[in-house]
Amino acid sequence: MRRKNQILVVIGLLTTLFACHTYSDLPSYSVQKNTDWKTQRIEAEPQITNGDAERGFDYILNGDYVGGGIPYGLFKKRGAKIIKKVGKSNPANEDLPYFTNVFETQNGTKVVTGNCFTCHAAPLDGEIYLGIGNYASDYRANLSSFGKVMTKVVNVSYGKESTAAADFQDFNRYLSAIAPAIETDQIGSNPAARLAEACMQHRNPCDLTYTAEEQYPSDDFNIACDVPPLWHVKKKNALYYNANGKGDFTKLLMQASVLGIPDSTYARAVQKNFVDVLAWLESLEPPKYPYEVDASLANEGKALFEKNCSSCHGTYGEKETYPNKVVNLNLLKTDSLYATYALSSNITDWYNKSWFATSQPRSRLEPHYGYIAPPLDGIWATAPYLHNGSVPTIDALLNSKTRPTYWNRNIENYEFDEVKVGWQYKGKGDGSGKMTYDTTIPGYGNGGHYFGDKLKDEERKAVLEYLKTL
Repeated sequence: MRRKNQILVVIGLLTTLFACHTYSDLPSYSVQKNTDWKTQRIEAEPQITNGDAERGFDYILNGDYVGGGIPYGLFKKRGAKIIKKVGKSNPANEDLPYFTNVFETQNGTKVVTGNCFTCHAAPLDGEIYLGIGNYASDYRANLSSFGKVMTKVVNVSYGKESTAAADFQDFNRYLSAIAPAIETDQIGSNPAARLAEACMQHRNPCDLTYTAEEQYPSDDFNIACDVPPLWHVKKKNALYYNANGKGDFTKLLMQASVLGIPDSTYARAVQKNFVDVLAWLESLEPPKYPYEVDASLANEGKALFEKNCSSCHGTYGEKETYPNKVVNLNLLKTDSLYATYALSSNITDWYNKSWFATSQPRSRLEPHYGYIAPPLDGIWATAPYLHNGSVPTIDALLNSKTRPTYWNRNIENYEFDEVKVGWQYKGKGDGSGKMTYDTTIPGYGNGGHYFGDKLKDEERKAVLEYLKTL
């Protein structure tokens, strides 16, 4: 199992990130706690809406948006073995797993790399759901030696002076930069923000070319999170858990491109294709709950939900609403480290003076002292819950007293709990086990969002039943 996941990390470098050392390395933030507001509404901004969804899906599977990768010849034999394990090939290339694609670099080298579905797809009941977060991501392995080993393999296989060797070394510069930053100690946690931060550290903000000198300092402690479902993009006025990503979504969504693109000219071509990717995301629908639902109980739950939850999470049905509200940490009380890290990170200044923010269409970073209350479409399929994935079921989310401090689930096979809605899990009182989620680690606490605690047991059950229908 561990070997398989290490392979996925290597070929899925497209959208992952993490970094974690000892907890004495935990950064100390002096972020001023703004208590003047409880919630802030994020207003809509113009987006490019003339994309072609079919072309966008094809670009995800075949596009060159990561900019580099591993020479295809070195991967080909192993790809077939991985397909056999995961049970599904890339519909655009049956020799590849569904989360990888092949393209030619500008120099003509055929390479393989991860695609968006490395992080944004996962199996449920044996079927691959596109757009769901990959709950089985395992970024606990240290990749620091991988680039050195691959360099030797490429040099021997293709020749040290070959185009393939030169192209891999271009890609490996960023791989080497992110390796110390993308190691987590939580199974399922995704460090995408840290990957971007580490790559952008070595990019000139104006033209995105590589710089050996770091553009800004960063902390060593890794901040990772759960992966939000992609079908929520069409409802959001800002991206990321703290509504940090503002302005044009096409640039915000091409975050993985900083792993390998050579410069802003290449980035512009990617951005134009992401107009189509955005159209595909707009067409995504959440999966329907596949089990039986007590319609009468769900109807009771709907009334309770609309009374207690809809002001932040929206309404559902024929006339849907979504308010795009950020909830202040002082009110929400969930683990604050991800939000406060974003408020202190130097990537914000870099980004807001970079090509991403200074050329049309413009995007920018504006972190908040809080987290956005997400849409809940398809919530049944998106366990675990909270921004850090610390709560295994919706039942536990609605009743904080039942949340386990340590919990262990079967990563290889999603064992769904129809009663509590989410992961079937086993409590691990001592926190041992490689697959155990540890909520005592800074950044991964399971506290906060206590709003469901005020409900009676029968009311909580009714709300839970209604959430299955979304």
